[in-house]
Amino acid sequence: MKIGKKLFGRRRQINREIDPDEILLDSSNIPKYDSSQFEGRLEKPISKLALKSLGIFFALLAIAFIVRAWNLQITNGNTYSEKSEKNLLRPVPVFAGRGAIFDRNGIELVWNAPADSPDNILNATSSNVVNSVSRRMYATTTGLAHVLGYVQYPSKDTNGYYYREDFEGVDGAEKYFNEQLKGENGSRLIEVDARGNIFSENVIRFPKQGENIYLSIDSRVQSTLFKNIKDIADSVGFSGGAGVIMDIHTGEIIALTSYPEYSPQIISDKTDSASIRKMLNDPDLLFLDRAVDGLYTPGSIVKPYIAIGVLNEKIIDPDTIIYTTGSISLPNPYDPTKSTLFRDWKNNGAVDLRHAIAVSSDAYFYIVGGGYKDQKGLGIAKIDEYLQLFGFGTPILNSFVSGKVGTIPTPEWKKATFDEDWYVGDTYHTAIGQYGFQVTLVQIARAVSALANNGTMLTPTILKDTPLPIDRKIETIDNQDFKTVREGMRLSITVGTGKALNVPYVAVAGKSGTAELGVSKEKVNSWMTGFFPYENPHYAFVVMLEKGSVHNLIGAAAVMRKQLDWMNVNTPEYWK
Repeated sequence: MKIGKKLFGRRRQINREIDPDEILLDSSNIPKYDSSQFEGRLEKPISKLALKSLGIFFALLAIAFIVRAWNLQITNGNTYSEKSEKNLLRPVPVFAGRGAIFDRNGIELVWNAPADSPDNILNATSSNVVNSVSRRMYATTTGLAHVLGYVQYPSKDTNGYYYREDFEGVDGAEKYFNEQLKGENGSRLIEVDARGNIFSENVIRFPKQGENIYLSIDSRVQSTLFKNIKDIADSVGFSGGAGVIMDIHTGEIIALTSYPEYSPQIISDKTDSASIRKMLNDPDLLFLDRAVDGLYTPGSIVKPYIAIGVLNEKIIDPDTIIYTTGSISLPNPYDPTKSTLFRDWKNNGAVDLRHAIAVSSDAYFYIVGGGYKDQKGLGIAKIDEYLQLFGFGTPILNSFVSGKVGTIPTPEWKKATFDEDWYVGDTYHTAIGQYGFQVTLVQIARAVSALANNGTMLTPTILKDTPLPIDRKIETIDNQDFKTVREGMRLSITVGTGKALNVPYVAVAGKSGTAELGVSKEKVNSWMTGFFPYENPHYAFVVMLEKGSVHNLIGAAAVMRKQLDWMNVNTPEYWK
């Protein structure tokens, strides 16, 4: 019994529960234990706090999903439903074909052509619609850039949607006649999947073709005028130039060119970035339309309009002789011992009004313009009045060539500009087109036209057979005064400063001018203006070369002579 009790007692000691700490106490000594099976590691239970935190996180996440789903499907369900329908049925514009531009003889100057790559621009106007890009094409004829202008194409965003759905004219006729040219876009619906693949399409409104327009411009005459301006300017060192030829009865502009010019094709295409940057940064201002927006000192080409004022105000009889000596002098108002000398460009001797125009006598127009000794002058107030009658310093309204207004120097202008008083010498300079005088070429073309047609101030147009309303009729001037001035302009061609235009095939009347620039007067603008045929005037012209050397013997008259010679061979119909 004792032995059994002992054995039983030992068994109870052997079966006693062993604490885990005792088991793992020397676990690091277990040979080749596997740590990935937690051999040799002490396992501890996950705390209740961690379990609760995890449960709260998943509960909040579920609530957020429920709120978002409610917002998408219940609160904004209709909105997103409409958006999904639009994603399924996408509206796409069907672009109208832009109207073409022709010159007066039907020569195509601007037209549409398919581009190299397909796109969603449609230029079909029937139910047989084909996708293609419409590219605006410009004639390579030079001298037309500022008349034709250029366009900006319809533009897409990064998602392929058009944020500008129209061709937009930016300059020239493309801009001025944009509403007529652009037509009316159509529309179509395309069915697409989530990736944007098109399943079907349907045109719901067909485009309306834009109108074609016919310009009054003769592209042959204009291109030749541009070339002649360029050749003379480049050969003798003028920085640029411009020219205008206009019908004196209808206001139709036959030629309107400016040198240098930009390329409408390159600017419209926008594919040659280097050339575009070069044009934009060119110091010769390629985008300045010198015929419409260029402001230039006119010089002696204003003398015929001063002569009209002198005749109409009876300042002097047209046959009265004034003896000039090459200059006149005025006593200095602050120092009687000194005088101010006003020089003529040469000593023209004894001249009447017609010959004063012909030889361009500065001294004659100093005297009749501002007065001298016993001879009364027109005076600055009347000079301003008559110059405005012929459109100087006033806007051209409702015309393609509205452009800049220019300046006639007056006491009010001088006071506002320089805060100085006006002197007789300022009147002298104004009477010969100097000082602060500034004009545009189209203003000169209108003024010459009014001289030739006995005082009708036209509104210039560049549309063929579409004359604009007459600006006004100058009623206060006698036709005989116009005739006297025209006779002086004809003398200028036969015996005076415009002899370069004394050609045998058409009688021309004209007035040349050399406007001095700056304080040093080393640079000049060279002008030639006039009309033809002399006996039955039909066309007025003006040519200007900009900023050449004062020592040049070749100028605007040479340009017009080359132009007349070319026209005599190629377009003699203009002599009729």
